[in-house]
This record gives sequence, structure tokens and C-alpha cells, in this order.
Amino acid sequence: MTAVAITQDVNDIGRAIERALRHIRLERLVRDKVVAVKPNDTWASNGDKTGVTQPDSLRAVLRCLKGFGPRELVVTGGAGAAETDDVFRISGMMDVVEEERATFFDHNKPPFVSVPLEYAPARDVSGPQSSVMVNPRVLEYEALVVLSQLKVHRTATVTLALKNVAMSFPAADYYGHPRSSEQHGNCFFADMHAFIAVMAKRFPISLAVTVGHPAMIGTGPLGGKAVETGIVIASEDALAADAVGAQLLGFEAQAVAYIRKAAALGIGQSDTEKFEYPELHLDEAFERFTEAVYGEKLQLHTV
Repeated sequence: MTAVAITQDVNDIGRAIERALRHIRLERLVRDKVVAVKPNDTWASNGDKTGVTQPDSLRAVLRCLKGFGPRELVVTGGAGAAETDDVFRISGMMDVVEEERATFFDHNKPPFVSVPLEYAPARDVSGPQSSVMVNPRVLEYEALVVLSQLKVHRTATVTLALKNVAMSFPAADYYGHPRSSEQHGNCFFADMHAFIAVMAKRFPISLAVTVGHPAMIGTGPLGGKAVETGIVIASEDALAADAVGAQLLGFEAQAVAYIRKAAALGIGQSDTEKFEYPELHLDEAFERFTEAVYGEKLQLHTV
């Protein structure tokens, strides 16, 4: 059965992450492998760092992984609306990378290679983007850990683990900052949801860790209302983690097109009622999340 660990600690996100990762088979995922951690690094300024992964979240994940002996631990970044190293330094994530002696890699930079993408029209997953330009280093990662913020998104509905990879691996030094069709033609946004699904198939995620530290509601991926929830979602099934994150934000899996399309591709599971919850059950997590962001415990109703 698909397991999704949900924890909460409003005072110490590191403790919540450590508790959630106790339920993950880290020895199998990490030992002697090239392990890449992909945080959320879309954009940050000195006045607003709420849209990206926070330094204490990154530190906690790196320390958990280091305990299982990776051959190399890489923090891989590819900011969409800024230079990656600027976002890392402004946010404080670069300090963590250096202090934890991980390797920083900006996959927005050249060289670039073309990677084919396979759609499945018979499963309602089709799109015009048949290939994507990426830095070849991302093809060498043996385990991909995606550390995401729990946020709504004005076009993708939610931005969690799958989108964190899909809209970051396409090299921005090739496609432009922000990525657009003006510098080099692409169709990422013609059907973003199908693109996210096929990117998840081509670049499989080994572990999704999604944190509401802070969560963002109202609008996103930037400029929404940031609220501290202390919530952590962790699963070896990234699609399952995204389905749970979407549910906390108020969306059934069927309401998020990329989750529905990724499930059709067999990438993972999306039926939250069939998951095992070794820590907080989804019902209780929803009550805690809504109390944190709305000041009122709401009940999770499924129809």
C-alpha cells in the first residue's frame, strides 16, 4: 500500500521533517548513490523569501540523507525568474549547502542536450513539446529528492513535487529567464499539465518532501498569502504526495489536471482514500492545516 507520512511541528520544521523521513526507506534510496535534492528556488528578494524553500527545511533534509552515506549529495537548482545562485544566496540556502558540505549545481547552465518526451494520446496525455533541453548532469542523478513548498499556483492549480521538477529542469539559460518561447521556441505552456506529467515520467522522483513552511494560499507561486503551518508530507510516491498536498489546499486529485494525467501514465497513485498514513491521517492533517491558514478547523468531505 502507498504510504504518505504527514507530520506537523509549528516550532521546528526540522523535527517534523525528521519524523516524516523515519517512514522512508532511506538506506535503499541513498546508500552509495549520487543523490540530488531539488528545492523550490523560483525567485526571492531580500524583502520576500516566502516563495522558496527555507534554509532550515533544506538543512534538515540534507542531514537526514547524509546519515545514509550517499556517494555524492548534490543540491540541484534551476530558478525560473532569476539567477539560481542569487536565489540561493538571498534565501540562505547557499549557506546551508556550504555548511553541510553538499555540492551546489545550477542545471540552468550549459552544456545542453536534447531529451525526448513520450506522450500517451490514448491516455489523454498529449502535447506538442516532443523534447526538452536540459543540462546532462541531471541525467546522472541516481536518486532525485524533491523538496517543495506547499503552494497554490495560478495556472498549474498547485505547485508541489512534480511541477518543481518539470518547470525547473528545462534549462533557463537556453529558454530564457523566465522560460518563454521567445528565446528558443517551446510549447511548455500550451498544455502545462500534460508537460508536467510527461516530465515526471522522464525524470522520476525517488522521494517527495513537501513542506508548509510557509504554505502559500490565495495565489501563487509568488505573491500569495504565506502562512506557517509546520506541515510536512513525505512519500516515495511523488504523485501520492502531490495528491495529498492538493487535498490540503482544497483540491481533489481529479481537480488537478497534471495529477490526473500523471496517474493515467502509471507514474504513481492518486487515490488518497487508499493510502496508508503512518503519522497524521489526512483527515486530521486537513483540520490542522485549515486551522493554521484560516483560523478554523474544517472537515475534509469527499464526494
